[in-house]
Amino acid sequence: MLADILPTGYEVGVLNGNVRPGDLVAVVGAGPVGLAAIAGAQLFSPSHIVAIDLSDARLEAAKHFGADVIVNNSREDPLRVIRDLTGDLAGRLGADVSIEAVGLPATFELAVKLVRPGGRIANVGVHGAPVTLHLEDEWMRDLTITTGLVDTSSTPTLMRLVTSGQISAKPFITHHFGLDEWDEAYDVFSRAADTGALKVVLSRGDDE
Repeated sequence: MLADILPTGYEVGVLNGNVRPGDLVAVVGAGPVGLAAIAGAQLFSPSHIVAIDLSDARLEAAKHFGADVIVNNSREDPLRVIRDLTGDLAGRLGADVSIEAVGLPATFELAVKLVRPGGRIANVGVHGAPVTLHLEDEWMRDLTITTGLVDTSSTPTLMRLVTSGQISAKPFITHHFGLDEWDEAYDVFSRAADTGALKVVLSRGDDE
């Protein structure tokens, strides 16, 4: 957890997104990296953390990691939810920071739409297809977009936070299997939407 997902969410999402006290933070994608971003954002005392995903199971997990508001965007408009939270009657405001943690064109475009003028978009997801940035609509909104690959420079800090109890790595592990159960473990992990799997651990036994 400290070698990959926690530093990825923290460095590429929270630090690159420059999350500050009082910010409204929207996290698009509640998989393990999105959950790590939620846990990391909590350290900076945002006013709200909004988790957005299509999976109810992952949104439930997001609540345990620190999201105050969850939105299943197959049923609810996250932009409306966020604008309601900002209290702007004209409906023009949005999140201070949006963190894209999926890596799909639709989720990147959503992350851009969710931020207010002057907002920050931290792209964490690994994109395997071209993504459209609608500069014809966004050029005047003074947005900052960051991308990056984790370099784990934050791992010593995160280790201290885990040791002090300010962040817990244990909730990422949802299933345990023995090494002789690898086929079942892969099946559970491959059907994460059905099984609720985040991270699956295989071990030799309880004594090791």
